[in-house]
Amino acid sequence: MCLSRFVLLIFLVVVLPAVSADATRDLVTMVGGPYFDVKLGRKDGLESKAHKVQGNVPMPNQTVHDIHGMFKKNGFSLREMVALSGAHTIGFSHCKEFSDRLFGSKADPEINPRFATALKGLCKNHTVDDTIAAFNDVMTPGKFDNMYFKNLKRGLGLLASDHLLIKNNSTKPFVELYATNEKAFFEDFARAMEKMGTVGVKGDGEGEVRRRCDHFNNLNV
Repeated sequence: MCLSRFVLLIFLVVVLPAVSADATRDLVTMVGGPYFDVKLGRKDGLESKAHKVQGNVPMPNQTVHDIHGMFKKNGFSLREMVALSGAHTIGFSHCKEFSDRLFGSKADPEINPRFATALKGLCKNHTVDDTIAAFNDVMTPGKFDNMYFKNLKRGLGLLASDHLLIKNNSTKPFVELYATNEKAFFEDFARAMEKMGTVGVKGDGEGEVRRRCDHFNNLNV
């Protein structure tokens, strides 16, 4: 029954109960995104360990190949992965997740110059204040739309993994499609989210409905 940050929910829905997915869907529609069905009845897991996150949640500096590998093992196509990446049309990321694109000898020259200057000003103190963050979509941060994909074509992708979607020959066609056709993005995103709700459903004895989000029930189920 636990709720998580929106973007994390998109990638962790395979291990979260239906109520969390339901809340995600409601948030998407509240800010202008597509409606999609959520099948109810998912259970919470019986363990929660940090080391199991690695390899199951995309990291900001991973390659398209590595990120797609995470989706592929759960039956998702490259197109579905790109559609789900469109969740970055809302939400935010902390400076530490993209600062290496801004500072030092390995700064990314492909970031839009004005965007890079603004981010440098925002993140100049990120090493002493790790709460500083930037919107994933600087143009329409509070609206679920296809601006994320338009931004990628303008050098306005915030994370390295975002920018790679327009650089990679296998994902670029989908970015260009969604940038010009919001209806196609909405339809693909909705279908992919519905599909996510059917992955890794826990059977009898494999999960529980927690009484509190942050505590196991300590019952034999």
